[in-house]
Amino acid sequence: MILATIRMAIPPQKRSEALKILRSVKELCRDNPGCFSCHIYRNLHDNKVLVLEEVWQTEEDLNFHLRSEEYRHLLLLLELALKQPEIRFDTISCTTGIETIEKARSRPR
Repeated sequence: MILATIRMAIPPQKRSEALKILRSVKELCRDNPGCFSCHIYRNLHDNKVLVLEEVWQTEEDLNFHLRSEEYRHLLLLLELALKQPEIRFDTISCTTGIETIEKARSRPR
């Protein structure tokens, strides 16, 4: 699984345009095979900061998305950023659930 995250600071006058592009990317993600989720967030402390977070099943699925026309629009949007955007691709090799909480809480302090 791959977590793709882009954090960008967008000028206030470009925010509406940026959200339109991000929503377009989000819609595309939902229709692509291998996309587990796609979310857009804004920073509560700095309304110039927007975050796009995607979760992909495989690197092949992600690469297909990265080559899309809609993603090219996202790359053009990044050029409008006030400072260099933070772009991360994190590979998740293991996922657990409630058992991690149970294990941690069953150990004495």
